[in-house]
Amino acid sequence: MTFTVPDMTCGHCKAAIEAAIAQAGGRATVDLAQKTVAVDGLDAGRAAQAIRDAGYEVSPA
Repeated sequence: MTFTVPDMTCGHCKAAIEAAIAQAGGRATVDLAQKTVAVDGLDAGRAAQAIRDAGYEVSPA
């Protein structure tokens, strides 16, 4: 599944989101230019919550 994360702007954001998804048990592929995060290994609710817990707004892409 893919999410839009509009306030993701830099390498730190990318690393923080990847770490949050990994901690929740999934894998994230972040595209900073498109402001999207593709997540494997988690259901949509858990993935979105992990991104929110990292401090970012998230919506389905």
